[in-house]
Amino acid sequence: MRAGLCWQWIDWPAFDPDTLYALLKLRSDIFVVEQNCAYADMDGLDPRCRHLVGRDADGRVQAGLRLVPPGIKHDAPALGRLVVAPAWRGAGYGRELMTQGIAACAQHYPEQPIFLSGQQHLEDFYRSLGFETISTPYLEDGIAHVDMLRPAQT
Repeated sequence: MRAGLCWQWIDWPAFDPDTLYALLKLRSDIFVVEQNCAYADMDGLDPRCRHLVGRDADGRVQAGLRLVPPGIKHDAPALGRLVVAPAWRGAGYGRELMTQGIAACAQHYPEQPIFLSGQQHLEDFYRSLGFETISTPYLEDGIAHVDMLRPAQT
């Protein structure tokens, strides 16, 4: 049995070039290549976000997400660019990634809801984490998405 992922929060100025490259490559491998979706992943928001990186025992980036502070893209803090490498899926790392993101939102933005624009096929997964669907499905870059909100926890 392999060891799990080691999680690390990184603010943009603290990224070392190799970790940043590995995270952006993982996002490109999944969002552009695997999902066959040509879109601008680098949308200018990354420098204003906190990033959660999951590394394997060899230090390779296998998962990540970004936490967009409130007022940048939405009124509420938002979790986005959620990605888990194929070899690490199905073992609970997506849930662990989201749990870490939700905890960081609660710590840095207490008593605020959390916004998420999620792929529609993952809607039940996000619901299991306390998110509620707040929009009808819409296409974003050719993939069905829904807006979701996790109510503020008091």
